[in-house]
Amino acid sequence: MSIPFVRTFDFEYGALAQITPLVQRVIADNPGPFTFTGTGVYIIGSKAPGSHVCVIDPGPTTDAHIAALDHALDGRHVSHVLVTHHHADHSPLAKPLAAKHGCKVYGYSVQPKAPQGEAPQLDAGDDLSFQPDVEIRDGYVVNGEGWTLETIHTPGHTSNHLCFALLEENTLFSGDHIMGWSTSVVSPPDGHMGDYLNSLNRVLERNFDVIRPTHGTEIRDVNTFVQAYIDHRLTREAQILGALESGLDQIMDIVEALYQHVDKRLYPAAAHSVLSHMIHLRETGRVQADGPDGLRQSYRAA
Repeated sequence: MSIPFVRTFDFEYGALAQITPLVQRVIADNPGPFTFTGTGVYIIGSKAPGSHVCVIDPGPTTDAHIAALDHALDGRHVSHVLVTHHHADHSPLAKPLAAKHGCKVYGYSVQPKAPQGEAPQLDAGDDLSFQPDVEIRDGYVVNGEGWTLETIHTPGHTSNHLCFALLEENTLFSGDHIMGWSTSVVSPPDGHMGDYLNSLNRVLERNFDVIRPTHGTEIRDVNTFVQAYIDHRLTREAQILGALESGLDQIMDIVEALYQHVDKRLYPAAAHSVLSHMIHLRETGRVQADGPDGLRQSYRAA
């Protein structure tokens, strides 16, 4: 099954868009191969002056974006700042925004791990300074005026990735775990393909009506979309095994064979994902190697 991506939607950079009675969005002007049209910052709560709202993934610390978010929040009080994970297009503005409104940042701290496989740095980059004021985990609930957000720990894209379920609208704010315009990068050692597949299945079991990713537009036919995401990963596993059986044993050679029609700027990200698949295949006994996992390791089908 092909993934039914949605890559076109109407928006204006810096403008406050009313999505539902409880949800507004401001999109930062930071488009790129890993951020699509830019970081979509969600504001949860009433638009009425004096209301208390929550902000999810405040985004980058550019002057234009800060001004746009200040304008969108003018007259309202931010009671919580939630962060899905520690990437530089999601978390840097969290602390300054919370300080401005006298509230706290909620999230899951960076889990430092040694580099693996000499993998190149992705464009989005890590915000290794990210440190929430309040550590939250799976099942943590944040309440506000007419809204309730439940935390769902979804490791895979990163080990500390969180999604947030708006219970009043049966909606999932999915960060980079599920995106409507592209698949998500799963980059070892922090990203883990086995964890990612388990997390996707957890989302599928919840039967959400809507998914709102940080990048791109909403996903409406949720279960079909998430199942297609899972099927895509399982198909990729089969393709990697086929490439190994055909005689290819290096990750970059497999990337060039499997991603011929993909923008070559995304090859480093593809190499990360193939490495993550290879590690998972090795963990489950379907692939073998004679040394530690990495981009230069030689692999073979078990």
